[in-house]
Amino acid sequence: MPSAIPSPARRPTRHNSLTAWAGLLPLLFFAAAFQFVPIFTVLQSSLITPDGLTLEYYRNAFSPSIIESFVNSIRLSATTALLGVVLGPIVALAILSTPHKLVRNALTALADVTTNFGGAPLAFAFIITLGSTGVITLILAAVGINLYPQFRIYSISGLTIAYLYFQLPLMILLIIPSLLGLKKQLWEAAINLGANTRQYWTHVALPILAPALLSSFLLLFANSFGAYATAWTLTGPDVNLVTVQIASLIRGEVQLQPEIADALAVVSLLIMSLCVGGYLWLGAKARRGRV
Repeated sequence: MPSAIPSPARRPTRHNSLTAWAGLLPLLFFAAAFQFVPIFTVLQSSLITPDGLTLEYYRNAFSPSIIESFVNSIRLSATTALLGVVLGPIVALAILSTPHKLVRNALTALADVTTNFGGAPLAFAFIITLGSTGVITLILAAVGINLYPQFRIYSISGLTIAYLYFQLPLMILLIIPSLLGLKKQLWEAAINLGANTRQYWTHVALPILAPALLSSFLLLFANSFGAYATAWTLTGPDVNLVTVQIASLIRGEVQLQPEIADALAVVSLLIMSLCVGGYLWLGAKARRGRV
């Protein structure tokens, strides 16, 4: 009986290629309409005047108040990203160590939901719970623990706590694949060679996880740096952040200066692009390490 010979794979035809590109047209249209065109418009507005090209808007942008906003934004972003990178893997390990699959899936789904719960609803939730007349504040006051005036949710410390609400779950989702990628043989080899649990994590697991942790830090930093709705709803202009400054310049609360706002947006975009680029590069390195 003659053996079946598999037919060679068909080469993609020109018609199939055109069909594939046609399927991408809606995505390309939305990417152009909501990403590329706005970026080009902001860049053009920050560089071009009726007299030609200029960097005047960028020079005027860096006033003492705006420099302070960058310092505050970088400090807030770095703090929440660092706390997320430290606490996220611990919580992720606890989730993965749960013996019941249903519980693991439920906790992972909860992390996914809370990652996307931000903006004004999150700010109002923290005002209701940790505000000056919030539920937790009143409960603690009833047992003799007064949060105020030592602590204020309407401050950069309060913003740090609020941002952790979506930063920590995001870190959990980012690090779970890397934790699952740790080969069991590495643990067995380390134990057979006389290592304890601490030595395994410090000398074996953490060096493998380092690219994933660094890339996650950069993504968390960018995620926090670009947040606006939560900060504005919770603290208003009391906490000087870059996103708040941009909105203030566009709305003309002090002085209408949309061109300077565009210059700040371009600088912020460059910062976040560097973070996302580093995240992609380190993420690719982490994936190669798991192969």
